[in-house]
Amino acid sequence: DPDRKTEVVLLACGSFNPITNMHLRLFELAKDYFHETGKYKVIKGIISPVGDAYKKKGLISANHRVTMAKLATKNSDWVEVDDWESCQSEWLETLKVLRYHHQKLLSADVTNSLQDAVPITKLGRKRKQEPNRHEPIKKKNQSPVVKSVPQVKLLCGSDMLESFGVPNLWKLEDITEIVEKHGLVCISRAGNNVQKFIYESDILWRHKNNIHLVEEWITNDISSTKIRRALRRGQSIRYLVPDVVRAYIEKNRLYSAESEDRNAGVVLAPLQKHASDPKSSQAL
Repeated sequence: DPDRKTEVVLLACGSFNPITNMHLRLFELAKDYFHETGKYKVIKGIISPVGDAYKKKGLISANHRVTMAKLATKNSDWVEVDDWESCQSEWLETLKVLRYHHQKLLSADVTNSLQDAVPITKLGRKRKQEPNRHEPIKKKNQSPVVKSVPQVKLLCGSDMLESFGVPNLWKLEDITEIVEKHGLVCISRAGNNVQKFIYESDILWRHKNNIHLVEEWITNDISSTKIRRALRRGQSIRYLVPDVVRAYIEKNRLYSAESEDRNAGVVLAPLQKHASDPKSSQAL
């Protein structure tokens, strides 16, 4: 019964500097995995590029990164780009971005159930004659048949999961809330030892049922770092990023030795923020 399936929204946070075919593949791999379990239905994928305040070395402006991501997903019927995070003036913890998207689905859900409850009549005149036409709203909200809100799960590569172990990068309570309340989908190369990493962390082990490990058998080693390196050296990046992205980079001459030096020597926003907070060090 398709109605019994848990609806899932996949959220990927990161620099997307630039977005590559690998980023897009992560969504496809995760969707296949969830559908093969027979228990889930993936209804949407969201790409949320980090804002400029993240201060990562070589990070070009969010405006360009969001535009490239939108070009890359233009012909996807389920993956979209959300620029809410990138528009914030301060850097935001990933948990806050997850919460924001969860909240957005909650409010959309309330609106939908209210809309569903009002009988749809085509003629305005006829509508006036309907007695108690608002009554179904009350019933609908009291009854337990309202479908549960889709789960927003954080989609990541194994490098992001392993970054949980970097001191001061993540707050312990954030990691806990991410795996406890939302869930993680981690795409890892066949043979990559993510299981060992989970086993060695008490928090991750406690919530391991909410961490979905997806093996990537068709390995894809494209990274944004390698793409930028090729561009600095005047080498082709064709077939590594969508053609529209490649054209955009060329047209705007986006990556160079100068852009790679942006934020050089600047401490990454989370490290700045958490270093002063004794609770956050020794993440796992």
